[in-house]
Amino acid sequence: MLLDTHAFLWWCEDATELSKKARRVISREECLLSVASMWEISIKLSLGKLNLPGGFDRYVPEQMAVNGFTQLEIGFRHVAGASRLPWHHRDPFDRLLIAQAIEEGFTIVSCDSVLDKYGVTRIW
Repeated sequence: MLLDTHAFLWWCEDATELSKKARRVISREECLLSVASMWEISIKLSLGKLNLPGGFDRYVPEQMAVNGFTQLEIGFRHVAGASRLPWHHRDPFDRLLIAQAIEEGFTIVSCDSVLDKYGVTRIW
């Protein structure tokens, strides 16, 4: 399961926005967090749109370890795959996550229904 950025954050915060189905899947399946999501989080922090206890350098690695999540690197295939995607979605981070899900055959955990237009399997 590839976690969308918001799914990762909502899981870590035990936020009510996370659906019951997403919560169940995250608790039972192997989950990955893309470096693209980490990059998105770091940008939102630097813009003041997000606040994490202990800051990025502490929070993200701790949550990855505590929850047993695996880091998904960004490879050339992922970037090349993003270049071939139609423009249903303009968010560059989501486009890279979509490409990673397609290239690796991952299911993505996301509330963003626009992702369905790309033919990825999405759980929410």
